[in-house]
Amino acid sequence: MLPILYRDERLIAIHKPSGLLVHRTVLDKHETRFAIQLLRDQIGQRVYPVHRLDKGTSGVLLFALDRDMGREMSWQFERQQVDKRYLAVVRGWPDEQGEIEHALTRRPDDLEWVGEKVDTAPQAALTRFRRLATVELPYAVDKYPHSRYALVELTPETGRRHQLRRHLKHIAHPIIGDATYGKGRHNRLFGELFGCQRLLLACVEMRFAHPVSGESVILTAPLADDFAGVVRALGWGEALPARWLASDAACTPCAPAPGTAGLP
Repeated sequence: MLPILYRDERLIAIHKPSGLLVHRTVLDKHETRFAIQLLRDQIGQRVYPVHRLDKGTSGVLLFALDRDMGREMSWQFERQQVDKRYLAVVRGWPDEQGEIEHALTRRPDDLEWVGEKVDTAPQAALTRFRRLATVELPYAVDKYPHSRYALVELTPETGRRHQLRRHLKHIAHPIIGDATYGKGRHNRLFGELFGCQRLLLACVEMRFAHPVSGESVILTAPLADDFAGVVRALGWGEALPARWLASDAACTPCAPAPGTAGLP
């Protein structure tokens, strides 16, 4: 069962787990489970995605319950009227806060695979970030005897494909667990230390004006247990609001694991 965060007559939001695609895609032909189908079967009616999360990203995922509402909410997303907050664990220590303004070219998607022409010119993209906590671990992964990591809050002001992942790579602080834009050595270290193989990126909060009532809607998805366990193990629990950190999250001790020192 997909955890339902919010539901009214026109909208429904779930907590999407990491590893689940939003919908079927020709870019990942072998997948058989999709959020849109699972939720449809769970509630017994059609749902309409109004935005998307990458397969590896967990957190708030919003659907409309009819086509008209789908168009209304998609319009809000396209015009950057929806406030989204993400948490990520990144390599290194970025500045305490800042902006990443870096245009992004279109990534291949289903439209190109079915023959529809798309604009491949770079698109303006802006991400704001705030560093919440840091840690230095006694493991030599790159050329240094220790490895540094940080917990950051990310606010995308635009909605380009893979924007957060590509922007963090652009400033040399890739997200841990990112097999496409990250570094395998650091990803493997987190797998060895914490048993965590996922992308450490989650949409923890979303705010928007309800198209019908005009009232502010705030959706919150606490970190999934695997992500929260890493946060707690690194001593970062106090850096987050309680609403973003599940109280029953597993806590894996941050202790040396066999074969992790000086990973190749």
